Amino acid sequence: MSAARSFDSEHYYESYNRSRAAVLSELVPELRKHLELRTAVDVGCGLGYFSALLHSLGFQVTAVDGRAENVAEAQRRVPQADFHAMNAEDFALRKLGRYDLVLCFGLLYHLENPFLAIRHLHAIASKLLLVESTISPGAEPIMRLVDEYHGEDQGLNHVAFYPTEACLAKMMYQAGFHNVYRLVKMPEHPDFQANGSGQRVRTMLAAARAPLQSAFFERLEEPEVPYQPWSANRECAPALSDRLRRFAGKPWSAKVESLKRILGGH
Repeated sequence: MSAARSFDSEHYYESYNRSRAAVLSELVPELRKHLELRTAVDVGCGLGYFSALLHSLGFQVTAVDGRAENVAEAQRRVPQADFHAMNAEDFALRKLGRYDLVLCFGLLYHLENPFLAIRHLHAIASKLLLVESTISPGAEPIMRLVDEYHGEDQGLNHVAFYPTEACLAKMMYQAGFHNVYRLVKMPEHPDFQANGSGQRVRTMLAAARAPLQSAFFERLEEPEVPYQPWSANRECAPALSDRLRRFAGKPWSAKVESLKRILGGH
């Protein structure tokens, strides 16, 4: 099975899955105890790697994936879970019901409509959402439309929006979550660590309906974006206080010339 070969490769199993699973295995038991988590849904489950992990941690597990061949193989590997072929961007996801924990690893950045998917995830998460995602560089809450290669481990239509971490956080807040957090200690994998320019390639976030009291997380406030963001660019339109300060420092003759230009008298 070609999908199995892709998701079973060293790139996934040894590199990403083990590092992410190590974090989950430490994090989830604490959250499960304090939040009384019993049911979980694994959205974008692939071949069921994390579905199996959630089951081993004591959850009643449901899982979905957009590719039917993945679902069939995952059901064979993890018969204890209940699998469904379903696109996370479809409203039908909400018909699955509500779950204490929603896990969404390695999916959102493969979607054409990640914000819509996050709204669906909010609708089915009764307590907690855990997200792992590739992120675009930058501090602003923006997304980049990316052409993905035609592989079975990529998006269904091979074009997707890659959000910044700030964008992920803002989408979670706007979807209805009141508390968004970043994992303090990221998985032990280079993509989760800051590179030479201070950027990370991937992140892990949590969104909860109630505040989380855990040393595993640091709170992220919702990024604010002005109604007219182009006018907030300090390089193109310096703040009024900066312009007044520069004007005050000019000699009198230069002030006169500036006023003439402003009043149209030049």
